[in-house]
Amino acid sequence: MKEDELKRWLNQKVTLYNQPSFIPNDPVSLPHLFRRKQDIEIAGLFAAVFAWGNRTTIINKTNELLRLMEMQPYQFCLQHDYKKIKKLLNFKHRTFRSDDLLYFLYFLHQHYSKYDTLEVAFFPKSKMSVEEGLNHFREYFFSYDHLKRTEKHIACPKQNSACKRLNMYLRWLIRNDKKGVDFGIWKSIKPSALICPLDVHVSNIARQIGLLKRNQNDWQAALELTENLKRFDPKDPVKYDFALFSLGVGADS
Repeated sequence: MKEDELKRWLNQKVTLYNQPSFIPNDPVSLPHLFRRKQDIEIAGLFAAVFAWGNRTTIINKTNELLRLMEMQPYQFCLQHDYKKIKKLLNFKHRTFRSDDLLYFLYFLHQHYSKYDTLEVAFFPKSKMSVEEGLNHFREYFFSYDHLKRTEKHIACPKQNSACKRLNMYLRWLIRNDKKGVDFGIWKSIKPSALICPLDVHVSNIARQIGLLKRNQNDWQAALELTENLKRFDPKDPVKYDFALFSLGVGADS
């Protein structure tokens, strides 16, 4: 397929999937349950952290957690007490267990006691790149006493991880194309600076259509794919995540 044909084809797929009908069957549906910025941030973070495996399970488990948090995640993180915390002790999702959850809630309580947005946890200074932001977030997130096992739930480029889940989270909060899916409530960086979320579905399609040559699904592969997508839209390369992911999971079939 010639490059102009590939661009046209991918743009058609973006138009098909980047619309409100995409929301109900995707983890992005969880932050869409809320209007307050902090609730969107917290619900989105848990939905992204839980986002590996079956999408239905991801949505159900995040919903379960949000119900345990009385559908007020921001207030719960700020004001939770022992009786409320006790309800969470049996929660688990795959390798994410209650002790991991308790640390996440502790971090969020500490952070929101000082700041009114999670954006500064990723981008405390102006003109930071996504790579710098993700590395900073992990260092800051684990700056309190924690169990070593909890660290596997927050990846960063320093580990050469593709950081699929956090890049997806940043896409949700930063892209603002007014199509109704992504929120566009964070302004520290522009959509042009985002990195495409890279998982097995996206990488398989990207390799099939010649947008990715690297064999490993790591940070370098995510950068390579994003640079190639910039040929089609340098201002918003990550919009093609809609096309690549949906094609990868067989949404057309």
